[in-house]
Amino acid sequence: MRGLEQSLFDSGMPVAALMEKVGLAMASWLLKRRDLLRNGVLVLVGPGHNGGDGLVVARELHLAGIEVSLWCPLAIRKQLTADHLRHGEWLGLRRLRQDPDPADAALWLDAIFGLGQSRALPDCLADLFRRRQQMQPGALISLDMPSGLCSDHGTVLGEQAACASVTLSVGWLKRGLCLDPARPWVGALVRIDLGLPPAVMGNAAAVLPRRLPVGEACAAPLPALPPIAMKYERGRCLVVAGSDRYPGAAHLALRVAMASGCGCVQAVVPPCLQSNLWQVLPEVMQLEEGVIPDRLDAVLVGPGLGNPSRWWNPWSEQLRTVAGLLVLDADGINALASSPEGWRWLLQRQGPTWLTPHAAEFARLFPECGEGDALERVIAAARCSRCCILLKGAHSVLADSSGAAVVLTGTSPRVARTGLGDLLAGFVTGWGAQVIAAQQQPGLESFVASTALHGLAARRAQSSDASAIADCLKILAARCQKKQTTMFNKV
Repeated sequence: MRGLEQSLFDSGMPVAALMEKVGLAMASWLLKRRDLLRNGVLVLVGPGHNGGDGLVVARELHLAGIEVSLWCPLAIRKQLTADHLRHGEWLGLRRLRQDPDPADAALWLDAIFGLGQSRALPDCLADLFRRRQQMQPGALISLDMPSGLCSDHGTVLGEQAACASVTLSVGWLKRGLCLDPARPWVGALVRIDLGLPPAVMGNAAAVLPRRLPVGEACAAPLPALPPIAMKYERGRCLVVAGSDRYPGAAHLALRVAMASGCGCVQAVVPPCLQSNLWQVLPEVMQLEEGVIPDRLDAVLVGPGLGNPSRWWNPWSEQLRTVAGLLVLDADGINALASSPEGWRWLLQRQGPTWLTPHAAEFARLFPECGEGDALERVIAAARCSRCCILLKGAHSVLADSSGAAVVLTGTSPRVARTGLGDLLAGFVTGWGAQVIAAQQQPGLESFVASTALHGLAARRAQSSDASAIADCLKILAARCQKKQTTMFNKV
């Protein structure tokens, strides 16, 4: 974003013109939501150009008949901001001479610090934002960035940041706003378009991570299968899951592998499930433990398997030679992490591999990739292992061996429940099997599509129970059979 701004200034665009453009766009967004402004507005004006943006917004709201006050907690450092402040006072905007009341009913607009923050908030501001959230939760909107938040990594610079109900991010969405650490502070994330032509925006789309709100997952591009394809030509997958201690993991993974639309689902399950699996999932074909069939499009290994040392050695050579997609989840990842070769075993794989770790599993498998934020870690791991990796979180992050990455947003806390990881693993495996059956490569976009549908099902289901979410996944997958559209937004 800094590079874009500098290119605009180098082209001859005055700083004041860009500030006016930004402030007008933000004011327009607010004026379309006058219910937010019914108790008046207090603009918290920072010392730099973010404060100037806020003053343009304050001016426009004032001219539109909104009661607006200003508060400048720090000395103004930029002349352009000082000029806007002087003009605002000339227009009649009231400037507070003492600290505002954190219980004030007015909407607060946080325009103190914007892009590129690197220092913690002064103690007085940190305390004010803390009390504001306690006394008037949700009554603050941040302009471009919540003050006190790192725009690159989404981490709090110190112990407190502004807690926004909405963040109006200018131009590109700032990278850190889409990551887990920022989630408690950002609120709803809105991109304020600068109205610039694509040519001016340059190659940012090629170097920035992509962002997919799960609400758009119904546009997921599942390749069309031939209308005359028989069951074995509509995807064949094998699920190796469950144990006497965790039989439910196998049941959940198999249920959504079927829900994905996969034509043939086979299973290797523990003895406690073998006798009655046909009663609940009669379509699933049971196999004897020990041999993986040759003609498979996808294999899932891991949910609920338990004790990795018991089964990894007998299975690892067969898994290495699986020509189709291999999905490793849960104890599949733990087994690989505890094996002598570790993640380097993945370099011997003859087919594509998807990994679905949560943070602790990721750390065990990729101890060398522990530096940086979630995006940096998952990109590094995907590059070195040559796999597609999903690092699960509130904002799950996916990456492939090229370094391309996608952040899922708009997810529901409902996915943070026992059993939902088993649903995810089974569903992406069934989805990936159909991609291969359609003679396409199961790459990052297929992985993202199936993961996003899982997140959307959790958001739309009437209940947070795994069974309800599995039923919703079945409905969503059926709708996606006919979709052939692009689904990504740019960060």
